[in-house]
Amino acid sequence: MVAPRVLIAAMLCASSNCALAQNYPSRAVRMVVPWTAGGTADLMARIASQKFSESLGQQFVVDNRPGAGGLIGTEQVAKAAPDGLTLLLATTAPNSVAPSLYAKLPFDPVRDFASISLMATTCYVLSVHPSMPVANARQLVALAKARPGQLTFSSPGSGTPNHLSGEMLKMLTGIDMQHVPYKGSAQAIADVIGGQIALSFENIVVASPYVKAGRLKALAVTSAKRAGALPSVPTMADSGVPGFEAIGWFGVVVPAATPKDVVMKLNSEMVRMLAAPDVKERISSLGAEVVSTTPEGMDQFNRAQIALWAKVVKASGARAE
Repeated sequence: MVAPRVLIAAMLCASSNCALAQNYPSRAVRMVVPWTAGGTADLMARIASQKFSESLGQQFVVDNRPGAGGLIGTEQVAKAAPDGLTLLLATTAPNSVAPSLYAKLPFDPVRDFASISLMATTCYVLSVHPSMPVANARQLVALAKARPGQLTFSSPGSGTPNHLSGEMLKMLTGIDMQHVPYKGSAQAIADVIGGQIALSFENIVVASPYVKAGRLKALAVTSAKRAGALPSVPTMADSGVPGFEAIGWFGVVVPAATPKDVVMKLNSEMVRMLAAPDVKERISSLGAEVVSTTPEGMDQFNRAQIALWAKVVKASGARAE
């Protein structure tokens, strides 16, 4: 039998959580973005923050905390007070790839966060210089097999999803290509456009303007279905590499001990905002696909992503720089 004092304490705790959710947010909320201002993650956060501010009656402020491949800002939120006043715009690299890429992380992307909802997914574009004598991924694989170790692929850094997409192609097809890491997407894609590098897997947000301008030839997108930003470009699976799927994602999480009622209130607001036509249009304009989930759905999604990237990291031998 449960002691009366324990029951009273539990009831008080439950009622205080309800009161917290009813009054939430009581003051301004900070949404940490672990990337620089102006990028896709930053723009996603600004869309969400604006809508949260409008619907919840308090200011939601975007706070860019870049560095260490997204780890700095992510760690700050993992260690923040679990009061719902600090949110994280979570992304692929620190939350899905980092667990297998780093020997030791200052946070656990599953244990240290409570999911709110996914917000959007994006994909990468397998692109080559227009002069390359290939029209699809199947022909590229054949060319790579005919020239083992001669084809190069660029990325914005070792261990990035872009790099690991190339490693996934090697893993699934048995081809041998040479990875050339850069310090950012701008130079990585510039050298494909210039013909110094054979190919790249670049985020569709970055690649699509060059594809549409004819400066890059898009062979395939890495998502399971065709992308709205490049509807004529087939998927990797349809282009001759079955089983290939690599996506980037954006979502919102809070510190793990945040009260469940606050989590559910934020989830309800996110699902509602993501259904709004103006939000869908703004996210689509970034080359991304709107996705909303339950907190449990986002947890399951990220666990699957962590497992997927772990296989690729292990096969490639990639390590954090």
